Amino acid sequence: MQSIAAAVIGVAALTLGVIGSRPDVAVLGLPFVLGFAWAWFTRPTSTSSQALGQATDRRGAGTDAAADGLIGTVSADLVLDPAPGAEVLRVRVSSAGHREGQALIDVGRPGPRTVRLHLDTARTGVQPMFRTDLVWSSYDQTMVAGPSRLGPLRVTVYPTAIPLRRLPMPRRLQGLTGPHTSRRVGDGTDLHDVNLFTPGDRLRRIDWRVTARRSLDVTTGRLGELYVRRTFATADATIMLVVDSRDNVGPDVDTWGGGKEARVDEPTSLDLAREAATSLAKRYVDGGDRVGLDDLGLRRRPVAPAGGRKQLDRITQRLATIAPEGSPTARERAPQVPSSALVVIFSTFLDDEAARMAHQWHAQAHRVIAVDVLPQVRDHHLDSYQRTAYALVRLERGIRLERLRRTGVEVVHWVGDPDGHGSSTSADIDLLVLSRPGHRVRTR
Repeated sequence: MQSIAAAVIGVAALTLGVIGSRPDVAVLGLPFVLGFAWAWFTRPTSTSSQALGQATDRRGAGTDAAADGLIGTVSADLVLDPAPGAEVLRVRVSSAGHREGQALIDVGRPGPRTVRLHLDTARTGVQPMFRTDLVWSSYDQTMVAGPSRLGPLRVTVYPTAIPLRRLPMPRRLQGLTGPHTSRRVGDGTDLHDVNLFTPGDRLRRIDWRVTARRSLDVTTGRLGELYVRRTFATADATIMLVVDSRDNVGPDVDTWGGGKEARVDEPTSLDLAREAATSLAKRYVDGGDRVGLDDLGLRRRPVAPAGGRKQLDRITQRLATIAPEGSPTARERAPQVPSSALVVIFSTFLDDEAARMAHQWHAQAHRVIAVDVLPQVRDHHLDSYQRTAYALVRLERGIRLERLRRTGVEVVHWVGDPDGHGSSTSADIDLLVLSRPGHRVRTR
């Protein structure tokens, strides 16, 4: 750009000198024109090629990284084809929230080569990573090709499900078959009662021992009424997962206003919501139940309840792409969910919207579980004004959660109660804490 500007200045000076018959002005522009010509004809003509792509391997962070809060490793491949005459490659890699990395790579032999880039992160979802600046040069630091820029890549980081021992069930099961025993009579394994044979009963259900004991006439040897064993029918459960993507806050309170970026080595509330929803979805789908997904922050079509591996992939993909978008308007009514479904809502409950939706679902006779995904909060570095403001927010949040408990909504704290209001949890949800040394992520 500087050489082009010098050329423009030189041409303008020459033109003014010729038009105005001013040799002194023309002489002033001559060095600029000659300098541009020399730079143009002596510029590097060799070319190089480089490409940046996401690596195909998927590996979690090691034990030390997990202990430090670095919970997953994302990799990318930098494919390089050195320019002719290039001996050294200067690489600078930067990602938002991470320290910039620089390196000198000795090209050595000619031909393509691949450089593996690694990045530790606690974040899930779509993340911009690996912005790479390249300069090819010789050993005497003469530029051969470049500079050039690649990326950043938009990497989708998927949360890994945490094993769960027990899960809550809705108050009423649906479907004609499934993994759970319902309260109605039908085909199943658990005994309901022994009843007289009626039209429609299957012959294989006849209990010959009871029939012989109750209706056999010992004098004539004839049977009277037939008796059948009736069982409880099996059915499946319908689960609706609702994620509140309007908030994405980290452990530091001073980052909640948006003026300061949260640390990338600590999961935010939305990362915890993705993890919790993925864990429940996998557990329910593996058990043969139907699971759906909705988002309070976006007015878009929800993922309808269904079962199977493809349904789990759809839910995981939707969870990885949800993010706060603008300032969503308040809803007049709670999103529609299937009848008799269990509703699990994941939110920080920093305002009334998610709690109001939970109250409406509970009033519609749904069993509702509110999963608090607010991370453990750090407020020791706040000044007196900030500490007072956070105390008011914490008080309102505590009142909000207590109202949910009193109206019959079960409250679960995914990472412990950040505010110390007690450890009220659902008796049906039991986390396998020993298998959760750190938040794990996987990428696709």
